[in-house]
Amino acid sequence: MEDIWPLVHAERAALIGDLEGLTDEQWQQPSLADGWTVHDVAAHLVDNAHATGRYLLLAMARAWFDFDRQNDQGVARHRGATPRETLDRLRAVAGSTAAPPRWLTALPSRLVEEVAHGEDIRRPLGLTRNYPEAVLEAALFHQLGTPQAIGGGKHLRSLVTLTATDADLVLGQGPVVTGPLLSLVLVATGRHVAVDDLSGPGVPLLSRAG
Repeated sequence: MEDIWPLVHAERAALIGDLEGLTDEQWQQPSLADGWTVHDVAAHLVDNAHATGRYLLLAMARAWFDFDRQNDQGVARHRGATPRETLDRLRAVAGSTAAPPRWLTALPSRLVEEVAHGEDIRRPLGLTRNYPEAVLEAALFHQLGTPQAIGGGKHLRSLVTLTATDADLVLGQGPVVTGPLLSLVLVATGRHVAVDDLSGPGVPLLSRAG
């Protein structure tokens, strides 16, 4: 999907628009990402926008190849002294086309990052976005093709049948799980807060799948 970048850039712009309206208190609210505030997630997205192969290799080496440590160090590196400073940094990289090498992850992973982390910020704050269907479909297809060991949801395809209630999309095999396409994407990224949005006989399997 070579035309992925306009979609990524549109998602970044939409999130920047939401962040512009936040109070300082909202920036300090816990996000859906464990241990991170809204401010931290925004800084992580700045870090993501720099993620070329060389950048990632150096970052992982600094973190002794510990993925969680690398993420935390990236947040510390790009988190401004104030929310406004971090927001300016996010604006500066909004048009970036930096991406990991294709052998490591496909380009739609950039959409997954924007959607998943966008919801890490929006959901706790009660904000919503009407995502384009193409964005969510690309994100879900990518996640369901990516092994669980590297953050994907490929294991779900042989566990349940995911059926969107707001799009013509049915994926997987097994007991049916139905719900909004966005919620299916979030579950495929391991964000089980979205399980409450789903219904069907396959839902208990999702809760146990990890």
